[in-house]
Amino acid sequence: MAKEEKAQTEVSIGLEKLWQVMSKPKDLAAIMPEIVPEQVKEVQVIQGDGGVGTVLFTTPWSILPGSSGASYKEKIAELDGTAHVIAFEYVEGGFLDRGFTYFKTTIQLSAKGEGQTLVDVKISYESDIDEESTQRLTKTAVTSALNFLSGLEKRLSDAA
Repeated sequence: MAKEEKAQTEVSIGLEKLWQVMSKPKDLAAIMPEIVPEQVKEVQVIQGDGGVGTVLFTTPWSILPGSSGASYKEKIAELDGTAHVIAFEYVEGGFLDRGFTYFKTTIQLSAKGEGQTLVDVKISYESDIDEESTQRLTKTAVTSALNFLSGLEKRLSDAA
């Protein structure tokens, strides 16, 4: 059974504007290296049309704590425009090479007010490694997701 690590943040970008970027993998792939340049070197959409099943190939920088710098593939496991939910599941490399047998990041957006969005981040995982390493790596994943959201907020604010 999958375990979970959760976090929540608020961004000063309206729900629809944020969802417009989050729900388009090709657009997201193009700007990821700008949003989190210290984490991501390159992202490519290598399969699919942007919907569920679309596969992204990410080349990270090897300077991240605990990172091997190895590329990985994630597929869009969920994309719900009504609930504003997108989920990315690792299918090759990354956390799967670090002792996890399942690893998925789910992001849900909720309108909080004019120009404000509440963002829930959930990491779902199964692991064959010790609890201390598991906790360290899942917390790193949550931090990376929050850094991405902060960078996206800055980019969208600067573009306004």
